[in-house]
Amino acid sequence: MPVYEGVYGLIAEFNTPTELVNATKAAHHAGYRRMECYTPYPVEEAAEALHFHKTGVPLMCLLGGIMGLVTGYGMEIWVNVWGYPLNIAGRPLFSWPAFVIPGYEWTILFAGLSAAFGMLAQNGLPQLYHPLFNAANFRDGATTDKFFLCLEAHDPKFSVTETRVFLEGFSPVSVVEVDH
Repeated sequence: MPVYEGVYGLIAEFNTPTELVNATKAAHHAGYRRMECYTPYPVEEAAEALHFHKTGVPLMCLLGGIMGLVTGYGMEIWVNVWGYPLNIAGRPLFSWPAFVIPGYEWTILFAGLSAAFGMLAQNGLPQLYHPLFNAANFRDGATTDKFFLCLEAHDPKFSVTETRVFLEGFSPVSVVEVDH
């Protein structure tokens, strides 16, 4: 199906998380893949119904930690062995036990920063505008007591009329067309 110009998707409003989860499972079973649930609090069943996938943030955190460890040890080695070697009491220039604490600190710093910035990048943040802000029912209840399922127009199965009929089959409070 073609992408509809000016239409972001259709959003259905539900009163309970159970209704939302049932509609999400049915939408996935019907072949919709580009959809998102919006709830005022975490609903694990909705994430499972969306077939929420794992993210790459743990891998980014691991790689950031390894880079931090290498950076910390590399900096200590450069300073103490090549850059400014000091012979103090006949101790070796490369004294790895002295490098453990700075290496550990750099590992934690890089891992934390890569996890934070990796999460922001994978979530597409900062996002100052989202088309759902145009839907009046979403503005009024998304953060208080309503549950929403949005089927996006980018989905190959999306058709404004057929998708509206599909969503209305779950007896939602409302089904609203979301403009870009």
